[in-house]
Amino acid sequence: MSLPDLIEIVPLEQPVHAEITVPGSKSITNRALILAALAEGETVLQGALWSEDTQIMVECLQELGFMVNVEPDPNEPCNRTITVYGKGGSVPPGGTAEQPLELFVGNAGTAARFLSAFVCLGSGVYRLHGVPRMHERPQAALFAALRELGFQVESEKGNDKLPVRIVGQSSSRGNEAHSEKISQSLLTSATTNERGHSCTVSIEQSSQFASALLLGAKAGGWDVKITGENADESPYVAMTSELIKAFPHQGGTFQIEPDASSGSYFEAANFFAEGPESLQHSDQFGILIPTKPLNAVKVKHWPDTSWQADEKFPEVLLMTPSLYFGLAYRGKNLAIDPQTFESLNEFCKKRGTKNAISRNSDLGDSIMTAITIAPFALDAVCFTDLGRLRVQECERVVALRTELTKCGAKVVEEGDTLTVYPSQLHGAEIETYNDHRMAMSFAILGLKVPGIRIQNPACVKKTFPNFFQKLAAPPPHGLGATILDAATGRKLKVEELFAE
Repeated sequence: MSLPDLIEIVPLEQPVHAEITVPGSKSITNRALILAALAEGETVLQGALWSEDTQIMVECLQELGFMVNVEPDPNEPCNRTITVYGKGGSVPPGGTAEQPLELFVGNAGTAARFLSAFVCLGSGVYRLHGVPRMHERPQAALFAALRELGFQVESEKGNDKLPVRIVGQSSSRGNEAHSEKISQSLLTSATTNERGHSCTVSIEQSSQFASALLLGAKAGGWDVKITGENADESPYVAMTSELIKAFPHQGGTFQIEPDASSGSYFEAANFFAEGPESLQHSDQFGILIPTKPLNAVKVKHWPDTSWQADEKFPEVLLMTPSLYFGLAYRGKNLAIDPQTFESLNEFCKKRGTKNAISRNSDLGDSIMTAITIAPFALDAVCFTDLGRLRVQECERVVALRTELTKCGAKVVEEGDTLTVYPSQLHGAEIETYNDHRMAMSFAILGLKVPGIRIQNPACVKKTFPNFFQKLAAPPPHGLGATILDAATGRKLKVEELFAE
């Protein structure tokens, strides 16, 4: 049975203690699939996410001619054990100019970008296309870098976006022996570009452009220079580099860690799931303060490799005291008298922490979770460097401002910054813009605010198909939340909440 078109989240009424498993990281899974296809022989990916975006990547690899086997994961319903039979750096040939090999990438940015570079290692003509929103998302910097490497990349609408036709390197260079040499390139660790092919790519709009090139750099003999804001410290580029180092390029087993972006929703739910017993009395200030992280809801196997930017989500909340203390009090309906408020402010000053969170240096996609719960802060919180949110699954900056405003929040948009002020919230019907993270962020808000209704909740299938099941399942494996069919008021059963 499909999810209804409109659901309502009922606020939690009792304290909850739970340990939640979340599916594997989408970012790591789709990178690992590309590396496994480039590896020698059989690679087993354990704990791999099985959602719309990763299924698209698997289907594209199979369409290209790779053997990929998928088996259930006993520990998490939305994970799989995926076995990829790599071809040592060789990519099977595409089609002809008249009949190119078609690859449908949906609205998966990682699939669109990674495969654009990946098929350059093959021969013949490949055509990549997706849903209308994917055809609006930026690709120009990646296409420019591929052309700099000598590849034929033709955007059908002449706007450097999808749909695109790409001619593989054997075809465009006439090097028929190249495919026999690629496998050896993965076994060498040369740091220089032996074939003399170099390019420069800007990550101003998306770090996925650089990651796409880095994933294929050894096989292609590409020397990739990265430019753009935060180029030296981009967390997603760093993830790609570290993953390449750790990956078993000659075959073997690789464990995918849980998705920290998905885990951020349950870390946020902490503040709405436990009673005031989570606060401890401070002799120093003479008040109840959250002197340690809350632990009503734990995410099992929280990642600790530092590969995922959103691994820092709990730490960032702690280091943003206005938000953390506001959630710890207002999230539990605890009154804050003037004396307590002043003591908290003094405590914040002594900690020397900030009241701003950056999309570039602090968090990845989980910044959307933080923005959604920011109306509970004690003071205004600034969310900066949000430009990339504008060109993802939807125009997320405008979407967040619009939907939070519907709920009664004061949100000011200036450039690529959103400032969220302490606000009394009320229920509203939330437009999700077919964006999985909009649906999940506002669903967490619904655990506290009565009357939050989510349109098109099935959009969570992109990365977390059983998200609403995790909310509704009884503790300790879920939060025990009540979720209603908003049209009828009927309580939905857990088995009705899977997004297909």
